[in-house]
Amino acid sequence: MTAIVGSPTRTPHRTYSRWASLVVLCAGTLMTILDGNIVTVAMPAIQSDLGFSGPGLAWVVNAYLIPFGGLLLLAGRLGDLVGRKRMFTAGLAVFTAASVLCGVATEQGVLIAARALQGVGGAMTSAVVLGMLVALFPEPHEQARAIAVFSAVGAAGGALGTFLGGALTEALNWHWIFLINLPIGILAWLAALRVLEPDRGAGLGRGADYPGAALVTGALMLTVYVIVGAGERDLTATLLLAALALALFVAFTLRQAWAARPLLRLRLFGSRLLSGANAVQILMIATMYGFQFIGALYLQRVLGYGELLTGTAFLPAPIAIGVLMLGLSARTVGRYGAYRVLLAGLVLIVAGMALLSRAPVDGSYLTDVLPPLLLLATGFAAAMPALTGLAMSGAREEDTGLASGLFNTTQVVGGSLGLAVLSVLAASRTEGLRERGTELVAATAAGYQLAFQVGMLIAAGALVLAAAALRTRQN
Repeated sequence: MTAIVGSPTRTPHRTYSRWASLVVLCAGTLMTILDGNIVTVAMPAIQSDLGFSGPGLAWVVNAYLIPFGGLLLLAGRLGDLVGRKRMFTAGLAVFTAASVLCGVATEQGVLIAARALQGVGGAMTSAVVLGMLVALFPEPHEQARAIAVFSAVGAAGGALGTFLGGALTEALNWHWIFLINLPIGILAWLAALRVLEPDRGAGLGRGADYPGAALVTGALMLTVYVIVGAGERDLTATLLLAALALALFVAFTLRQAWAARPLLRLRLFGSRLLSGANAVQILMIATMYGFQFIGALYLQRVLGYGELLTGTAFLPAPIAIGVLMLGLSARTVGRYGAYRVLLAGLVLIVAGMALLSRAPVDGSYLTDVLPPLLLLATGFAAAMPALTGLAMSGAREEDTGLASGLFNTTQVVGGSLGLAVLSVLAASRTEGLRERGTELVAATAAGYQLAFQVGMLIAAGALVLAAAALRTRQN
């Protein structure tokens, strides 16, 4: 059609779909979560192929967790300043490129360096997602539905990663657990550019506290390093590193109290809901992440399952989580309130860990593994969306990116803590029993029982803390 001469031409206003945006955000999150878990089942194959030592193999996981956990808070704040869409798409690009490097790695150093780069990209992508989600869905009922969808993808993705890791490793080889990210990452990046509405951000001039960023990033990275490597050092070295991490946190706090444009507004921690929800999350995720890791080892080293069968055994968890979160979570929270739903979910998690704590040497999947697995999945499906909603409701709109980064940071810290504490306890118990002459499989099973018992106590601590810290007049 020919334009009328003299009439102003206008670029039509583009309408962005909020639900299409949610799909893209979930796709990016799923990819990063899968990679945090998919490598677990493939570890023996990676060790055999690249010749890793036992302690060296742990760095295939640690190299990802340390930058991921250390950079989440900084990435969340930078997302507020430069634009969350820009941070999200850049993170997808970095993560996808790093995945290809992991997939083609033929040397230990290359794989570890590429995993570290994956951690950087994962932090950039994950840090801003909750802030974008809250901005997309400000109305409480729709926000609850969106958080339920997002939480379902995240929770199911963790368990699904175990299955995919076993399936891809056994059907092809371990390289494909990383190469599968290439088509997914490209599609997610293109969709993000097309679907997500641009946001300008506040500008780097407002809050770009680089000394503060260096202090908190160093403190968080050192904290994750101390936790994930605790079993490989003596107690003195661990305590010295922990003291250094604490000193960096203190220096960062003092810097934020006096800086003209602080990276982290300390008023954020004045919200009892936000602070309490993050503390509860550390304990809850420590329990769930520890269960996932120790549970996989129990199936393989005690019951004799192979990689694919181990992954398949975990499949009921993501299915139950997806169905419950998508079908019931938002409506349940709307009817009973996030506080009550959270407490009910934590009770189920405690019950599931209590059942697992008696996992015997001659255990059966149907009687000794599946029932607690379903209890844990149901509890997590109830608790996680409720906890996420409580945490984000405690943040102001201008701080949502930072609050999102903080919430993701405590997930990583909790997961690392659970993995380190429970695996060290299990190994110590097993080693002690072996020195007394106990048969290997029986000693291994006893070590895992202790880990599950401690996991139950951690979950009980999360329940008590949630009951005390997250109650408000409205619930």
